[in-house]
Amino acid sequence: MRKFWDNPASPAASSATLKAVPTTLRIGSVTISPATVLAPMAGVTDTVFRRFIRNLGGCGLIMTEFTSADGVLRKKDQKAKRYLHFYEDEHPISAQLFGSNPQVMADAARMVEDLGFDLVDLNLGCPAKKVVKCNGGSGLLRDLPAIGKIFEAVRAAVNIPFTVKFRAGWNEQEIVCVELARMAENCGLAAVALHARTREQGYSGQANWNWIAAVKDAVKIPVIGNGDVRTPEDACAMITQTGCDAVMIGRMAPSNPWIFRQIEQYSNALREDELETALGSSYDHPTEADRYAMIRTYFQMLIEEELPDAVGKMKQFASWFTHGVPGGAHLRKEIYESKAAPEVLRRVEDFFEAKLHGASLMQSAPEHSGEAEAIPTISH
Repeated sequence: MRKFWDNPASPAASSATLKAVPTTLRIGSVTISPATVLAPMAGVTDTVFRRFIRNLGGCGLIMTEFTSADGVLRKKDQKAKRYLHFYEDEHPISAQLFGSNPQVMADAARMVEDLGFDLVDLNLGCPAKKVVKCNGGSGLLRDLPAIGKIFEAVRAAVNIPFTVKFRAGWNEQEIVCVELARMAENCGLAAVALHARTREQGYSGQANWNWIAAVKDAVKIPVIGNGDVRTPEDACAMITQTGCDAVMIGRMAPSNPWIFRQIEQYSNALREDELETALGSSYDHPTEADRYAMIRTYFQMLIEEELPDAVGKMKQFASWFTHGVPGGAHLRKEIYESKAAPEVLRRVEDFFEAKLHGASLMQSAPEHSGEAEAIPTISH
């Protein structure tokens, strides 16, 4: 079984062997339904994006941006406080922390529990140099005894489920994922999530799902797979190949926010044996009207939340959200040139209203000219 985006096999033959993503997953006392997780992403998974994904449907668990444990304990660290701000409709939600001091991590985890989070997660995957040089993120992968001390301190400090997200190792010569997962289980962690790349890889190359399978074979606690899931077919292929209990989606979520709902629809079709012959025919594909509504909704949420970097986030997300849209380059240029959030929203509305109005005219044109034209749609 290979990833579908890198798989030359015939769709019918490949899809016939797939297993569906599970409908539920228990992580300690928390039920995740369906068994899909929005990965923690710096600069992406703030409260607006998390609620946005939650409202689109199909995502079982959402996670915060990775947050400095030291920052959580510093009363003046407004950024950390903003990262950990969430609303009631975000449950179940996990707070992800990074740091290297066991006591600081434990104190920060205790604060996270007091704030009402359902789970707390330790980041051992971030490859950023500024994080690694402080022994945070994947920088700790070369010091398993230090990780063990953090595991023990945090587990003793909180009652909510404690999980860890990590990479396979520092590089191809230092693969520690199986040993680390066993240590997590022995220390009482409720689940592990593996991004199947090394720190050295960063986000390049291909994820090695065999490492996820090895971790699943090594422990009894739930294993969440992460890496190179770009389609619903990929999600089911990961479950099939690795036996993992849930699938985590990272970079695909901003460019296709419907990915979780599509996975749920595709998995339901597999379970009900109603899979169509062609890949992708068993789940919804967004139209231009859907994409317009999605962009407008997200941008309006940013404005209403009054985030200090709302305009910057609009520009950041514009390149993802307009991927595949005819004329999208022109819209992105207008967004990048905008100075204020309302101006960005107005340019989006003008762009799509013109496209959709034009599509309506084309739809009615055959009545007068006898020439039918297809209404453009977007598919991922």
